[in-house]
Amino acid sequence: MIPLSVLDLSPIVAGGTARQAFRNTLELAQHAERLGFNRFWLAEHHNMVGIASAATAVVIGHVANGTSRIRVGSGGIMLPNHAPLVIAEQFGTLESLHPGRIDLGLGRAPGTDRATIRALRRDPMAADAFPSDVVELQSYFRDAVPGQTVRAVPGAGLRVPIWLLGSSTFSAQLAAMLGLPFAFASHFAPDQMQAALALYREGYQPSVEHPTPYAMLGVSVVAADDDHDAGRLATSLQQQFLALQRGRPVQLQAPVDDMNTLWSEWERSAVARTLRQAIVGGPDTVERGLTRLIEQTGADELMITSHIFDHGARLRSYEIVAGVGELAGLSASPAFARS
Repeated sequence: MIPLSVLDLSPIVAGGTARQAFRNTLELAQHAERLGFNRFWLAEHHNMVGIASAATAVVIGHVANGTSRIRVGSGGIMLPNHAPLVIAEQFGTLESLHPGRIDLGLGRAPGTDRATIRALRRDPMAADAFPSDVVELQSYFRDAVPGQTVRAVPGAGLRVPIWLLGSSTFSAQLAAMLGLPFAFASHFAPDQMQAALALYREGYQPSVEHPTPYAMLGVSVVAADDDHDAGRLATSLQQQFLALQRGRPVQLQAPVDDMNTLWSEWERSAVARTLRQAIVGGPDTVERGLTRLIEQTGADELMITSHIFDHGARLRSYEIVAGVGELAGLSASPAFARS
């Protein structure tokens, strides 16, 4: 059985506030824990009016403190924005407070625009150092040795599980080389999904912690009681990606009856291409979609993200996913064990 997990961006809906978004995030995490989901990850983005999870480690602590069993982590921390030592200390702190429940997913992109990179006081070329930064970060979680000049306190010896995230083939190859689990962002970058998975598996170098490759896929799912209702709910997701296409990110918008009043044919085609792995529909449609994705990719785990305007409808969407999961060969029982 393949585990199911949750990716959340603490979405700020139109007319809403970050405080409301955090309250909804915690409620969703508690809901996911009751339903038996494996992990609950949050993503780092900056200068995005519809995303509240910029201070990702802080929100992870909030969620971990309000839950008791589900693994909580980052999907991901954008490492070029940070010194590896600072991330080691942050996640060493989280692991010390919530032992055995913290994941550290790392991304190579800055998660923002160039002007915000400058505001973060980061070098726009910092992503070039990503491989060496990952190796440095790994070293801080190992046991400290006599004479070691710099230590992560807390962090040293805690061996917080590290994942590499990617939307292209670069991180897939790096994860294979370092013997790390890999998560691919098929929910917004489907073009290189199969190539990235193939490169990761074919080039995998076993590590002590991870003797075999482990690939997780991010997938957008909008589930409702029937296909029509799900299709209408999904217009919020379509509007979000339409705004990104136009370079003007917005808060998560309410669903509409007809997207053709909002986009051109070219924009419709571009959004459809980006979201072509999204699964939208009632229980039967969702079951077929999840089954097909597993058959096509051989993924070891699926991480579900649901951009739905109404919080109650979002909770219901995850209920439906959990309900059809067993029929699709999916389970809340974790197959990926931390060493």
